[in-house]
Amino acid sequence: MFENRNTYRRQPGKTGLISFEITVKETNLNIQARKDLSAQAVRATLKYRNYIETHIQQHPEFATTLAPLPTAPLAPKIVMDMIEAGRQTNVGPMAAVAGAMAEYVGKELLELSPELIVENGGDLFIKSDTETVFSIYAGDSPLSMTTGILVEKQNEPFSMCTSSGSLGHSKSFGKADAVSVVTNSASLADAAATALCNMVKNEGDIEKTIHFGKQIQQIRGIVIIKGKKIGLWGDLKLIRLPRNTNQ
Repeated sequence: MFENRNTYRRQPGKTGLISFEITVKETNLNIQARKDLSAQAVRATLKYRNYIETHIQQHPEFATTLAPLPTAPLAPKIVMDMIEAGRQTNVGPMAAVAGAMAEYVGKELLELSPELIVENGGDLFIKSDTETVFSIYAGDSPLSMTTGILVEKQNEPFSMCTSSGSLGHSKSFGKADAVSVVTNSASLADAAATALCNMVKNEGDIEKTIHFGKQIQQIRGIVIIKGKKIGLWGDLKLIRLPRNTNQ
């Protein structure tokens, strides 16, 4: 999602996990796990990309529409999840693709590593035995990479996805420096981050955007950064980080 992935991938990883990257076509994943699972990650990525690409061949509007699509009960589950995420947040299903890929690849790798982080362009799928601190890359905002979001230890996997109206190549109708959403579903978190980012044109939009996001079922936390302002809602803790500090 972001033009400069190295900015946030340079940050230290979680203790006890090793970091590796895999690339399959346009999908580039940074993964932290108990051991190197590169081969397994490539196979899983190929599988789920194939599901999505085959569905697009049969239904080209899936790749282009900016509006929600009807349910597709015969489609692969990753495709159905993307469609449902779009329907819940009033965006097209491809707004959920990066989060969906991180989650589905991550769930397969969890069988081989009980702790795991899969990052796909700023969208994360996480299973951790400890609390997790995220630093948010928000471009030229003075809060970028110095503002930490602490999520307490979770018994189940969860996701944190980020959208930006000022960074990266993803289509956005807003101007937020960063909108991050925490929920159990990475598809929903990704789509919701896009939808909320579309609503933020200036710092005065933060409060009403958070109010709107709170109404989306299953969302557990929202962070919005625009310029020098930040909005926070949910079971999250805001902390100040020194430079070059992350999870």
